[in-house]
Amino acid sequence: MAALHGSTLEAIKTHQAQLLDEWISGLEASGATRNIKEQMLSQETREFLQLLIEGLQSDSGNNIAATGWDEARRFLEKLSASRAQLGHDSHQTVFFIFGLKGPLFGLLQAHYSNEPGRLAEQLWVMSELLDNMGMHTIRTYQRTREAVIKRQQEELLELSTPVVKLWDGVLALPLIGTLDSQRSQTVMESLLQRIVDTGSEIAIIDITGVPTVDTLVAQHLLKTVTAIRLMGADCIISGVRPQIAQTIVHLGLDLGTLTTKANLADALKLALSRLGVSLAERV
Repeated sequence: MAALHGSTLEAIKTHQAQLLDEWISGLEASGATRNIKEQMLSQETREFLQLLIEGLQSDSGNNIAATGWDEARRFLEKLSASRAQLGHDSHQTVFFIFGLKGPLFGLLQAHYSNEPGRLAEQLWVMSELLDNMGMHTIRTYQRTREAVIKRQQEELLELSTPVVKLWDGVLALPLIGTLDSQRSQTVMESLLQRIVDTGSEIAIIDITGVPTVDTLVAQHLLKTVTAIRLMGADCIISGVRPQIAQTIVHLGLDLGTLTTKANLADALKLALSRLGVSLAERV
């Protein structure tokens, strides 16, 4: 197995300024520095090159899981997280590492110009090391992006299930889009919490914006209504369009326990009448 030669380390330490200049130029030319300030990029490249030198001096080899690479791993994990937050893709992120290959390999070629065997050996050692670091960076980036996407999905779910207070004791939840299992759970939790917070007696779930109602959607609605009733409140489903009514009949779904209305206005009138509120029509 090829090992790092002391002369390689000395060459890197001696030509740090040259490596940094060429590395930064390559990063800028590739577009990997988008939304990154020049001062920040300069700081990151200097810090990583120093950590690379320290790791090489620790004789930890190419195993970046070794103790000697602890600081370098932490740096790459922090870098991956920051790039994900900036909206960089995986290629832009990992090119921070791979962008060092060109300047470093050029330096080694000049340094070992008279030793082709040693040159090939050291190129392999450094290439394998940087590849391992790139893979670690990609794995960290993917975990961070997945966390960001999951958080954004949760935030969108919350925004897509707004619970509105229509009257004292009356809440409304307008649904838009498909009602799947995850969203149904969010709907139930949001609505139940608002019932507790406001002490409301009636909740209206408006499905005008739900494109289709199938067996699964109907089951979600029934579960939500059951949970609301267990909280001591009542529930009205509004927005039952003719197409949805026909679909429910064709599917043979039993929604007999649900109170339904064609639109939100009719549902509100029914809710107010149940609360003993009378509305006088304007003449």
